[in-house]
Amino acid sequence: MLKISCIAFICLTLVLVGCQTTPRVQRIETTEAIDLSGRWNDTDSRLVAEEMIADSLNRPWLMNYVENTGRKPAVIVGTVLNRTHELISTETFIRDMERAFINSGNVRVVQSAEAREELRDERADQQQFADPETAKRWRRELGADFMLQGVINSIVDSQDRQRLIYYQVDLELTNIETNEKVWLGSKQIRKFISR
Repeated sequence: MLKISCIAFICLTLVLVGCQTTPRVQRIETTEAIDLSGRWNDTDSRLVAEEMIADSLNRPWLMNYVENTGRKPAVIVGTVLNRTHELISTETFIRDMERAFINSGNVRVVQSAEAREELRDERADQQQFADPETAKRWRRELGADFMLQGVINSIVDSQDRQRLIYYQVDLELTNIETNEKVWLGSKQIRKFISR
């Protein structure tokens, strides 16, 4: 009887192992929108960044600055706070906004504080070890004229097997020298999820 039970157990184990399938992986375009969970995703990040930056660049602050100074403004993308109910990589969103600014050709974008420190370390290293003709000089950094900051908020409403998620992204562009807000943008996304 024990032998039959052991054989049955081994057969059942082999059947279960044989039934396991390996995951099927399919490459897709990065621009294709796929929403599996209803949560904030890469598509939301990219589309919101592109739309909001395009809006900011079509407002009077840019034309006024270029007319007054004769040059393109330098912008730094500062902190974007995540005040949603979920973990959102604001770093990805910040990169999407920097990309949209740079690709517009209308503004110059300077590095974040963290990246500047790494660049300064490299510049200091060059002063000691690089050929003097190729070593990069100090005090040549481009100072930012404007800083973009923002916050991502969410509200969740759920009942039974349905859920409504509302995201609101608020951004503001501020003149660093005067602290004047020159542009305010807001984008809302609503997602209805039913199971």
